[in-house]
Amino acid sequence: MERTANIDLAAWRLKPRVAVTQLSIRAFAGILIACACASALLASWLPLQFSIVTVFLFAGPHNWFELRYFLMRMPVRFGKSRNFFITAFAGIGLLTAAYVALPVLYNFTLWTDGAWSTILASWNTLLLMWLGVLVWLRGKQRARRNWSWAIPVAFCLCSLNWMWPEFFSLAIVYIHPLVAFWFLDRHLRRTRPAWLVAYHRCLWFLPLLLVGIIWQLGRTPALSDDNGLFWRITQHAGAQLLPNISSHVLVSVHVFLEMLHYGVWLVALPLIGSLAAPQRTSAIAAGTVSPRRRGRIWDVKAVPLARHPRGFPKLVGGALAFGLFLVAMLWFGFSVDYATTRDVYFTVAIAHVLAEAPFLLKML
Repeated sequence: MERTANIDLAAWRLKPRVAVTQLSIRAFAGILIACACASALLASWLPLQFSIVTVFLFAGPHNWFELRYFLMRMPVRFGKSRNFFITAFAGIGLLTAAYVALPVLYNFTLWTDGAWSTILASWNTLLLMWLGVLVWLRGKQRARRNWSWAIPVAFCLCSLNWMWPEFFSLAIVYIHPLVAFWFLDRHLRRTRPAWLVAYHRCLWFLPLLLVGIIWQLGRTPALSDDNGLFWRITQHAGAQLLPNISSHVLVSVHVFLEMLHYGVWLVALPLIGSLAAPQRTSAIAAGTVSPRRRGRIWDVKAVPLARHPRGFPKLVGGALAFGLFLVAMLWFGFSVDYATTRDVYFTVAIAHVLAEAPFLLKML
């Protein structure tokens, strides 16, 4: 009788927690849907204008958040992951340098269209093989996992790339913003598993919004690209490669995905506490780290690579401070010459696109 009473008391105490959890899940799903709808509306209404505004405001800060995010997940010692990280960092450096050199070669060398397609296909091939090797190396670290299939898949994609290198590069432009949703999925799985079902249901709403944008704007005339900046934005969205599709649709879809991408990195991930490293849970429980520090994104000691006795606090602090300096310089450049700064940013920003791959693989 006493045992039954204790069980009933425990269940009674648990009810408020369950109710709070259900309320937080509904609020989370509601915020996701509301933000997605607002982004779709703004991107469809004034795509060129909101492309300019969102890149100006959020391009730099979201890169700083990604830098801090990657530093949070850098191990103090590579250990068995040494080959994986050496391959990752070498690939990021070499591919970024080659990508930055492409516009220089294009502007100062008289390339034919065929030669330029060959150069572009070659860079895409290096990217695919690098990704294939990373997946294979990551699979070797996982028990009972065989990810050797990544190499033949990379070769198959390389063949498709050599058939349509320009379209393959354009696909990267549209696929990259979606990677942020995968990061959010992995962190919800670790920090808020009760929210996963609601999150996955919200993701099904994304293709519906995309279909709605395409259906609503499919017959609208092309956007005006009578100045250099508007022309750059439409070309970046693929207007030249896809002339049969209204540039209004292309730019709106791209701006919509970019706005969601920025929202994940600047709002969603920080709010769910995903900037805290997985190892910090035990440290907080042991009392070695104050729970209040989880929300202090400017606190260098919140980064395990800086907090560890064998860590590098000065290096981490310097990297974050230099990142803030680059954000300020980017805002200054946008204010002085937006078009040129935008071109430079979207060229150099390939580094953070590449960096997402190894850190995402380490979470799988």
